[in-house]
Amino acid sequence: MSHAQAPKGALAKLLIGASLAFVALFLVLPLALVFVSAFAEGAGAYFEALADEETWSAVKLTLLTAAISVPLNVVFGVCAAWLLSKYDFWGKSALLTVIDLPFSVSPVIAGLVFVLLFGSGGWFYSALSAADVKIIFAVPGVIIATTFVTFPMVAREVLGVMEAQGSDEEEAALTLGASGWQLFTRVTLPKIRWGVAYGVILSNARAMGEFGAVSVVSGHIRGETNTMPLHIEILYGEYNFVGAFAVASLLTLLAVVTLVLKQWVEWRTARAARGFEGAPAEDSLEGQRALLGGAP
Repeated sequence: MSHAQAPKGALAKLLIGASLAFVALFLVLPLALVFVSAFAEGAGAYFEALADEETWSAVKLTLLTAAISVPLNVVFGVCAAWLLSKYDFWGKSALLTVIDLPFSVSPVIAGLVFVLLFGSGGWFYSALSAADVKIIFAVPGVIIATTFVTFPMVAREVLGVMEAQGSDEEEAALTLGASGWQLFTRVTLPKIRWGVAYGVILSNARAMGEFGAVSVVSGHIRGETNTMPLHIEILYGEYNFVGAFAVASLLTLLAVVTLVLKQWVEWRTARAARGFEGAPAEDSLEGQRALLGGAP
């Protein structure tokens, strides 16, 4: 096993100093200025801005959107990863490309696509109007757009874990008579749980910070369809800098919490991977038999 060595020489120290200066100037300083600007008029003005009814409406919509889009991404992401890692079929490459589509398409374009589908004069507008269902310039549109742009996060993370670990344990469980549900809950899910957790963290961070696609489909209706990023834009455009930076500080705190969780999950994933690599191959059948409750 290789071990990291302490930097030696003037060039190494210069590179480290330049890297730290870059991080401080372009990452740490802007984040610090968010909080400085938020408290520029005192703590009273800060908490007054956060207590605003429209601010809380934006916070609640942001949390609601994440609470709906992330579980949807988990379900469809795990299903897609299972399909792509366990089976070979015609169109597999095309499906992989479709999953990566939100990475390559601008969120603004994604929002415009949903307007063309569900907006006035769109393909499904007549049917939706007859059913008295409104998607564009309403909460459902915000949720749909957010789900689209965050979809690859879980699928890609879980797919990488499944491909790296192979299917030997699943095959062993099948030979012991495991049902499909037992196979997933007792064999597959424990192996991919940290990949799922990592994907959930990334998906949640993107969902709460998404601007482009949501901006197109929301209509910027204050108190109804504005998420936190949209509300920040409106407040800043109205020269309400304390209010804008107060809401921005909430997003910054959420980002810091997300970063801490991300680092913790990465540590647990690396630890689980080391344990998986060090497990003796001859223990596989006995381990699966125990997991399946002594299935014959």
